[in-house]
Amino acid sequence: MPNPQDPTIRSDIPHSARIWNYWMGGKDNYEVDRTVGEACLEIDPDISTMAVQSRQFLIRAVRHLANEVGIRQFLDIGTGLPTMQNTHEVAQGAAPESRVVYVDNDPLVLAHARALLINTSDEGVTSYINSDFHDPEQIVADARNVLNFTQPITVMFMGVLGHADSHQDMLRIVRTVMDSVPSGSHLVLWDGTTDSQAYVTLCEEYAKTGGAPYYPRPQDQIRAAFDGFELLDPGFVPIVEWRPQSAELGERPKIAAYGGVARKP
Repeated sequence: MPNPQDPTIRSDIPHSARIWNYWMGGKDNYEVDRTVGEACLEIDPDISTMAVQSRQFLIRAVRHLANEVGIRQFLDIGTGLPTMQNTHEVAQGAAPESRVVYVDNDPLVLAHARALLINTSDEGVTSYINSDFHDPEQIVADARNVLNFTQPITVMFMGVLGHADSHQDMLRIVRTVMDSVPSGSHLVLWDGTTDSQAYVTLCEEYAKTGGAPYYPRPQDQIRAAFDGFELLDPGFVPIVEWRPQSAELGERPKIAAYGGVARKP
C-alpha cells in the first residue's frame, strides 16, 4: 500500500480505482474503499461481476490483437491500479517485442507505477505517462516518445470514459487520440450503460461520497465512439459476449457493460 500520509493520496475519500481493486480481490485499498465497495454491492450485486468480467474482456481483446492481428503497440488510457493479467503481461506474453504505454494521472496509481514498469520480456517496452485523459493532445505528444505512430497502435479505454463530463467530451477524447494513429490501428473500448437501474443508482450514490462521478450512458452513446471504424465480430456487444473462450461458454452473467474492438480503416 502507498503511504497514507502522502498528502496527494486521500485515504479518507473513496476512490474508484481502489474500490475496483477491492471488488477484484486486490489488497490496494483502504477501509473507506471497502466500506463503500460493500455498500455498492448491496445496491448492485452485479458490480463485482462487472469488475472481473472487464478484465477477462481486456485479456481476450489484447491477446487476439497481438496473436491474430499482429499488433505490437498498445496505449492503455486510464489504466487504474495494476491487478492480474495487465495489458503488458498479456501483450508481451503473446508477442515479447510488444510496446505498452499506460496512461493515468491519479497519485495512487502513480505510486504503483513501478509495478507496471516491469517488462515481462527483454525485447518489449513498458512505459507510463502521467496525464489526464481530458487532455488527449498531451497524451499523444507524450506517447510519441515511446510508440511509433507510423505503425498500428491499439488504443484502449477500459471502463473509464464514464468519468468524461459529457457524451460530447467522451467522443472528443476518443476521436482526438484515434485521429493521431495510422490506418490499421484498433480501438478497444467498453463502458457501463444505463440498462441496469441498480447500476445507475449505484453510480448516483457513489457520486455523493465525494468520489469522482461516473456517468453510465445509453448503449447508443457508447456505440457512437466506434463510428467511422470497422467493428470486429461480434460487434458492439455485452463484454461477456465478446469472443468468450471455450471455458466461458454457456450461460453468461448479464451485466450493464458494453464494448467492442474496431479497426481504423
